[in-house]
Amino acid sequence: MSPVLQKLVDEIAKLPGLGKKSAMRLALHILKLPEPEARALAESILQVKQRLHLCSRCGNLTEVELCVICADPRRESGLLCIVESPQEILRLEKATGYRGVYHVLGGVLSPLDGVGPEDLRVAELWKRFETEVFREVILALNPTADGDATSHYLLRELKQRKIPATRLARGVPIGAELEHVDEVTLARALAERTRVDDER
Repeated sequence: MSPVLQKLVDEIAKLPGLGKKSAMRLALHILKLPEPEARALAESILQVKQRLHLCSRCGNLTEVELCVICADPRRESGLLCIVESPQEILRLEKATGYRGVYHVLGGVLSPLDGVGPEDLRVAELWKRFETEVFREVILALNPTADGDATSHYLLRELKQRKIPATRLARGVPIGAELEHVDEVTLARALAERTRVDDER
């Protein structure tokens, strides 16, 4: 294989979710592109790297100091949703009617990997409480072992600061059959069941 093509395949293969075969397929696709389209792709990648940075308030991606959510006066500033990454903001904005603001941690606690509170945007979170007033904090972290550990840590800290906090509901997804739901999700759904009023 040409060294130039091999280099492109190797770089593409570093992207998450892509193996060598997928990387090769994408590299060959790029090779077939007309030069203006290939240049546009390369320039888009460079512009993202050069122009995007973290919002100074919440940690979302932005080209200016404050992201569009923090800069929007129509957002409900007393409602704060804590997420792991800007990707979760995109998903929540697309899938829900949430109108509050966000705080991006930039990851989760992971003692085995040596990731502690000082490695995340936790200090920035507590600094926000000095200048902003929140009536509720929503923890929207992924339901993994590290995500749960991070949620427990934050819940303990929020309780000490007397700040009301909630977590995203967990359980059996709508439309799923119980035989296809994993045991951990099923156990959580049963443990965190909610009362239903009698329908009459």
